[in-house]
Amino acid sequence: MIDETQTVQTPSGQKPRFTYYALGLVLIVIVAGYLIFSGNSQAPTENAGEPQPGEITNEQPTLEEPNTPEMIVGAETDATIKTFTVNGKAFSFTPNEIRVKKGDTVKIVFVNDGGFHDWVLDEFNARTAQIQSGQTAEVQFVADRTGAFEYYCSVGDHRALGMVGQLIVE
Repeated sequence: MIDETQTVQTPSGQKPRFTYYALGLVLIVIVAGYLIFSGNSQAPTENAGEPQPGEITNEQPTLEEPNTPEMIVGAETDATIKTFTVNGKAFSFTPNEIRVKKGDTVKIVFVNDGGFHDWVLDEFNARTAQIQSGQTAEVQFVADRTGAFEYYCSVGDHRALGMVGQLIVE
């Protein structure tokens, strides 16, 4: 029986082998942990190639394009785009009825054939600029709910004078 205060030694005066195995195992765990954690900083990330905060680069800043409807369309690869040309003149729209499916991306190309007009659809927050005769304006939106919705000209009393149409979303 071995007294707890005594040190176990081999006949040659060396420490037992299991001590070296334990030290080796601890060393392997430490090295493996270091490689795992330091290796993550070398892995490619979603922002690879982009400057990190505080990083100095020699690149010149670029101006981004405004978020135009065409840019939005490019991001929606599976959306159906329905384009309609709507002509406006003396208190009428042609066509005065448009039909689309729920989920369609709707693009309105508004052509002003006479006067000062715009094209507005409140329920989808869609509105062209007010334009003069001979000008064209565009607006794009997603028809995300079904029903019949009135579009109109918001200039003066044009709406009351009959410059209205209907968007039907099925």
